[in-house]
Amino acid sequence: MILGAFAPTKYFFLNLSTNVMKAFYWVAFSVFFLSCQDRPVKLPPLISTDHPAVSTQEFIYEIADALTPECHASTVEISNGTVIASWFGGTEEKNKDVGIWVSLNANGRWSTPVEVANGVQEDGTRHPCWNPVLFKPRGQPLYLFYKVGPSPQEWWGLYITSEDDGKTWSEPIALPDGILGPIKNQPIQLENGTIVSPSSNESTSGDWTIHVEQSSDSAKTWTKTEPLNDPKEFGAIQPVVLNHGNERLQLLSRTKNGTVSQNWSEDNGKTWGEMMATSLPNPNSGIDGVTLKDGRHILIYNPTDKNWGDRVPLSLGISKDGKTWKRAIELEPLRETTDKEGEEYSYPTIIQADDGKVHLVYTWNRKTVKYVVIDPSKIE
Repeated sequence: MILGAFAPTKYFFLNLSTNVMKAFYWVAFSVFFLSCQDRPVKLPPLISTDHPAVSTQEFIYEIADALTPECHASTVEISNGTVIASWFGGTEEKNKDVGIWVSLNANGRWSTPVEVANGVQEDGTRHPCWNPVLFKPRGQPLYLFYKVGPSPQEWWGLYITSEDDGKTWSEPIALPDGILGPIKNQPIQLENGTIVSPSSNESTSGDWTIHVEQSSDSAKTWTKTEPLNDPKEFGAIQPVVLNHGNERLQLLSRTKNGTVSQNWSEDNGKTWGEMMATSLPNPNSGIDGVTLKDGRHILIYNPTDKNWGDRVPLSLGISKDGKTWKRAIELEPLRETTDKEGEEYSYPTIIQADDGKVHLVYTWNRKTVKYVVIDPSKIE
């Protein structure tokens, strides 16, 4: 059975049907806001981050050019010099029209976003898409993992691949039963080629647990660990993998407990220690991090601690050991005019390119995706 089919032909070309899709979503956008006149939307101005390490900060698309009323859960990867970004977009998260969108930046400008996957089933029913994750294993095609299903408790994992740096995509392939794929954050690839993919599960009973999925054959087959937390102690999802070298890995996770949690492995992820709290706050919002070439670690997070709390500010933290963190850059700081309940800067993805620069994307008030490039050598 083909799950999440999205096009009648094998390949979906990024320059097709843009005007048709834009017209469709503009109608949906208008209907959505006309029905919400009692909740006027006032977006804050775009204010640049004033830090010497930040070299680029821009929207992937202007809000006036939006093809969907909302977007969320962006991801970024670089393939042969092309920066690829993806996110889910539609009228609203959880709605059936939410699909997976992609934009490319090969020459300093972002292409018009195109929907590359949706949740249409063989019988014609449609489910929302969720949480795309871009990942480029060494010597392999570009992967785009995502989820389809009525809710996070019922979704299943799929992926599509690109042989031409995101211009065209294969038909969707369902992951094996029990394998969800990377839930929000990218896998890492170890020196021996093993892919360590951070994943999690949200049960219908309300339990949140994390686990790790691994592949030693370039994402062809997968194994997974048992849950790595007791949901009665920590409700945790969406882990990040940091690599400390010498087979020492660290997981940092979003939780319901007002804190970022951590697990450690001393054998490249084969076994893991019990979950513990870190000193970092978390408002039950997604985080992401990366281990830099110089051995330091970066984490992007909302430094607030109430369950389902504020998703502003958005900060960049840096650490030498994964234990002691310094807030180094305020990507979206609190200002006198900040509407803490109404504004949202969240669900980041961060990677480091071959040239050492760090590339970052995140949700900007659910209306567009913000893209930032940082020189980590200028972060103290």
